[in-house]
Amino acid sequence: MIRALIFDFDGLILETESPIYQSWQELYQSYGRQLSLEQWETVLGTNEGSFDPMVELEAQVGSLQHRENVLSQVLQRELDLISAQPVLPGVRDYLLEAKKLGLKVGLASSSPCSWVTCHLSRLGLIQYFDLIYARDDVRRTKPDPELYLTVIDKFQIRPDEAVVFEDSPNGILAAKRAGLFCVAVPNPLTRQLRLDHADFQLNSLAEMPLSELLFQLEKGRAGLETLDALGS
Repeated sequence: MIRALIFDFDGLILETESPIYQSWQELYQSYGRQLSLEQWETVLGTNEGSFDPMVELEAQVGSLQHRENVLSQVLQRELDLISAQPVLPGVRDYLLEAKKLGLKVGLASSSPCSWVTCHLSRLGLIQYFDLIYARDDVRRTKPDPELYLTVIDKFQIRPDEAVVFEDSPNGILAAKRAGLFCVAVPNPLTRQLRLDHADFQLNSLAEMPLSELLFQLEKGRAGLETLDALGS
């Protein structure tokens, strides 16, 4: 029986990943360079990646004059693009239905807690979450499972009693390492990446109501139990 849902934030609840990538792409293009998705993929959904886009750009074009001003402009461009983004399709419906079903609702993000809570408050969603754990609360972020293990421990549930919603390869890997059932819900950026290590995939949360998803999950588990019984 599923007792809890655990959501990622960036790219799953709010499309922040494409705007951030776009802002850095624009900076690279202004210097006649390209920032590839292969490079950027290493930092999606994690704070553990070693790739630094500013360091890489300077390695290609030399030290930037007024480096701090350039970085500030990139960050402002990110915020401008993100502020124009709506809540991703189906998210609000899932949160409402989860509460009606009496499910616990948690959030596990590799971003700073202030980033997550600020946006959730701005979007009118923060009240739906019983627990929020972010970069500040753990030693290691995704793809390490610590964030997810912390949430299920605080909820006092087993891994098989929760469903995780993720959009990135690093996030999915973290969920699977924690022993959790993971639903991949890619955004336009992560749709270009391999997400086949997830247990299930939706184009968006608007594609299938939560009650139907949980029904399909329990149906699948019942089928596996039957096969195990027949094989023993």
